Amino acid sequence: MPDEVPTPSPPPPGPEPGTTATSTSTGLPSNVAAAIACIPLVGGIIFYILEKHDAFVRFYAMQSIIFGGAWLLFNVASQIVYAIFGSIPAIGGILVFFWSIISGLVHIAFLIIWIVATVKAFTGVRWDIPYIGPVARRQVEST
Repeated sequence: MPDEVPTPSPPPPGPEPGTTATSTSTGLPSNVAAAIACIPLVGGIIFYILEKHDAFVRFYAMQSIIFGGAWLLFNVASQIVYAIFGSIPAIGGILVFFWSIISGLVHIAFLIIWIVATVKAFTGVRWDIPYIGPVARRQVEST
């Protein structure tokens, strides 16, 4: 049977129907662009300016801008509190110590929220950061 023609192998499996990642105006898949847009403040600003069509990416970009602004505002306020507590004689060192613990815990919370938002964006799930997500959603829908 040397004249037999081998049957072609089936094509490699593609993405499930309905779950194809759409390409954004940046050329990246929607989930990748949204995950990069989650970089606080900077990533959000870049993708909010570049992306004009994909509401998923624009939502994560706006959420990142607001979240990064809140993180920056906390850093500024924290430095002011350090300066005030550090200038108090006698008990200033104790106050600075306790404030550094509180500040560290808040920074860890910011970091965890950032990681969760990035993972959710990369997996294609729209996740609202508490208090920030609804504001970002209203802002994106109004533009």
